Amino acid sequence: MTDWVTISSLATAGGTLVLAAVTFASVRSANRAARVAEETLLAGIRPLLMPSRHEDPPIKVGFGDGHFVHTPGGGGTVETGDSAVYLTMSVRNVGNGIAVLHGWRLEPSREVAQTRPPIEEFRRLTRDIYVATGDVSFWQGAIRDPEESDFLEIQGRMASPERIIVDLLYGDHHGRQRVISRFSLLPRENGAWLATVARHWNVDRPDPR
Repeated sequence: MTDWVTISSLATAGGTLVLAAVTFASVRSANRAARVAEETLLAGIRPLLMPSRHEDPPIKVGFGDGHFVHTPGGGGTVETGDSAVYLTMSVRNVGNGIAVLHGWRLEPSREVAQTRPPIEEFRRLTRDIYVATGDVSFWQGAIRDPEESDFLEIQGRMASPERIIVDLLYGDHHGRQRVISRFSLLPRENGAWLATVARHWNVDRPDPR
């Protein structure tokens, strides 16, 4: 004799299982679509700094104590006095979003390709510097303690002269997608300094390598 109650229960259970599977697949698809949409949105506001071009015009950069320098396209400046070291560099934003510079640090070693430096080692800029998409701007830093190791390090590399490695920390205008870019200032004739970039590290997202 056919047990219609059992058959009905099994059919209901099977239908529920199929519905659950369809719902799970739909939720996964929706989550995947949301992640793609979010990634597309973030890519649209992601900055990336590179050295500016040599044909870019020089930028007049002022410091809080009234010291001014003219930073050439594709390069930077390194100046030192009895009480301060002044550093600048001309940069271009080749990313899709506005770059907001947060901080900087000097790399004490002579090696360019190192692991990503710790965030806590960065000096915070006294003012935010914004670099518009496709535009040229500058980075500036000053060391005002003659007893500080970085002060003495810069003086030593200027005397050689020798490459100066600078790490810049920046992100998008929402305070996300932070990046550390490692730049070098290479000494050239007549006291000029050429700017190059060696590596970029993502802070808030996985690195591409």
